[in-house]
Amino acid sequence: MKTQVQSNSIILLIELLAQNKLASIVFFIILLVCATGLISPAIALLLGIVVTHLFGNPIAIYSPKIIQWLLQISVVGLGFGMQLKHVVTAGSTSFGITVVSIASTLLIGTLLGKWFKTDRKTSHLIACGTAICGGSAIASIAPVIRSTEKQTGLALGVIFILNAIALFLFPVVGHLLRLSQSEFGIWSAIAIHDTSSVVGAASSYGAEALQIATSVKLARALWIIPISFVTALASSNKAGSIKIPYFIFVFLGVIIVQTYFPVPDFAAVKINTLSKIGLTITLFLIGSGLTKEILFKVGAKPLLQGLLLWVFIASGSLLAVMYFFD
Repeated sequence: MKTQVQSNSIILLIELLAQNKLASIVFFIILLVCATGLISPAIALLLGIVVTHLFGNPIAIYSPKIIQWLLQISVVGLGFGMQLKHVVTAGSTSFGITVVSIASTLLIGTLLGKWFKTDRKTSHLIACGTAICGGSAIASIAPVIRSTEKQTGLALGVIFILNAIALFLFPVVGHLLRLSQSEFGIWSAIAIHDTSSVVGAASSYGAEALQIATSVKLARALWIIPISFVTALASSNKAGSIKIPYFIFVFLGVIIVQTYFPVPDFAAVKINTLSKIGLTITLFLIGSGLTKEILFKVGAKPLLQGLLLWVFIASGSLLAVMYFFD
């Protein structure tokens, strides 16, 4: 009798969880937990993936815009914890490896696309996303080459899957190889696709790694502009459709102001904490966007192309960081 009651209770619970109302409650409860600051960015991403697969995402149609704005606001907020001289040092130190890695990644990506016979536009989007800054680069390049929704979606799917893996994998590898804060910051900024996961991985590694990774990644993201112009010329498209990541200039402006006219320490700490919470929520929402549909529609060839390209840039930049940087 007791077993029967338990069985009926489990069935009833499953039926209740299947209802949209309860699913929404669960989703927002987890979202609030992420907002407490007690959850790491990596765990938030994982929770997002689990929740969306079990209960769905009740704000799926709004998530992309929320992610875009929340990420930008959070990154700008991190600027209150940085000094201009450190940002300039990080940018100048990594300039050479940035140029080489972007150029070689785009070249290798093109060759892999031809080898796997991947759709040309999808291949170019994957290469740009890997070389520069993940989804932001894809979103900027897509209108330039006039890619279809399917082509853009495939490229984003590949990048998001590998991005999620990187968030968990990189800190582990960094600790195993005993990378310094500086080395990990530069490596993660170069080899992890999206800014969100770069900042998430670096924040779990250390404060210095976070500062360096954020600076190097945003400096790298500015390469969207020349790459977009080159792509526009190659595809005979007008440069007017190029999207410029203006929030990066706001980030730099905040650092300059903070350097010469600093806000009180308690305020800077508070803003920095809120920015990290914003990043955690962003990663939860990104995880909730990795639906079964996205995972299944990616396909073997684009995913393999993205994986090999990612292994190339990750291993190459790791060796460069370990042997050519102090």
